[in-house]
Amino acid sequence: MLSLLLRWPAGLAARVSHHKSPQPAVIASTCRRCASSSVSSATHSDDQREHRVFSGIQPTGTPHLGNYCGAIAKWVALQGSSSAASEVSATRLYSVVDLHALTVPFDAQRMPGQVHSMVAALLGAGLDPTRNVLFRQSDVAAHAELAWLLSCITPLGWLQRMTQFKQKAAAAKTDSSLGLLSYPVLMAADILLYRATHVPVGEDQQQHLELSRMIATTFNTRFGSNRPGGKEVLPKPFPMMEEDTTTLTGAQRKSLARIMSLRDPTKKMSKSDKSKLSRIELTDSADDIRKKVRKATTDAVSGIYYDREERPGVSNLLDIASAVTGQSVAQLETQYADYGTGTFKDSVADAVIAKICPIGERIKQYEADQEYIDKVLADGAAQASELAVVTMKDVKEVMGLVRS
Repeated sequence: MLSLLLRWPAGLAARVSHHKSPQPAVIASTCRRCASSSVSSATHSDDQREHRVFSGIQPTGTPHLGNYCGAIAKWVALQGSSSAASEVSATRLYSVVDLHALTVPFDAQRMPGQVHSMVAALLGAGLDPTRNVLFRQSDVAAHAELAWLLSCITPLGWLQRMTQFKQKAAAAKTDSSLGLLSYPVLMAADILLYRATHVPVGEDQQQHLELSRMIATTFNTRFGSNRPGGKEVLPKPFPMMEEDTTTLTGAQRKSLARIMSLRDPTKKMSKSDKSKLSRIELTDSADDIRKKVRKATTDAVSGIYYDREERPGVSNLLDIASAVTGQSVAQLETQYADYGTGTFKDSVADAVIAKICPIGERIKQYEADQEYIDKVLADGAAQASELAVVTMKDVKEVMGLVRS
């Protein structure tokens, strides 16, 4: 299994000046989302506060390869961040966000099992509950409480302009819920509740994180004078973005942030796709993985080279191979230049099997130990609640909800 490492640079704790448009933290990945990487810090004015990382994942059951490379592998990699910069000690909080899952049609009977499956997957992928706070969102009631308080100061127009709301509302077969509209406010509450300094975020969530910063600014402007010294109650979080350093023919290009569907490589890999052949799940057997890769959509063009516009299927397989091996796309193009499509697919399948199958075996072991998963969630919720209580006390005081 490849070593995963994201480094917190020494400059993370350095004092810097204010910026109207702060430079985001960057996850620089030379091996495509899943391999040896580094993190460069965002600059911010409140550098004395403890560095905290927060991120969440919905309980969709067992994750697929896209989930792993897009989020989970990064979380695992961040476990090495503190040792890389001795002056930085970061608290990392990761939540299975079941409240977010309620914003679209869901099966209440399956929800508990899906939460447990997701936790088993996180543990199987290498997330260490002794080095991270891993918890279920609904086990910390302050998430919903803070979301309501923040919703009372968030302009409706901000939410109506959110791209994801427009897309999901347009695709919905029934009227959209208030929960779907206010989803970004709950996301802001998730982050601000723990006064997170950094948030690993994908391209599709950048707008929501920026909204979180706007909500924090609005709250601090409105209620900051009620706090001694006028200090910010809810510090603004900074994004940790991925910066790909893969090169093609000597020129740097921006990587796609997603692993795409095997059946339709113009769409991202998704659990909601009706075809199981469209995705590789972390618990798939070697035979299943090989079958899915062999059936992946490609084309009849000779040779193997990267062209996301003209050859999306082949390009997606190159991205996948890059993600699981740590080699750049440019290196893989050279390696596979003279391969036929069938031989190329078999080689990609071998690489995926080598990476994913050991993870799948560990996931199955954790799934069989429900008592341990319950303990992990209970311990995580207790740790998260300790942090949440402090924030909520300050929030309620400045809002006049408790006698100061």
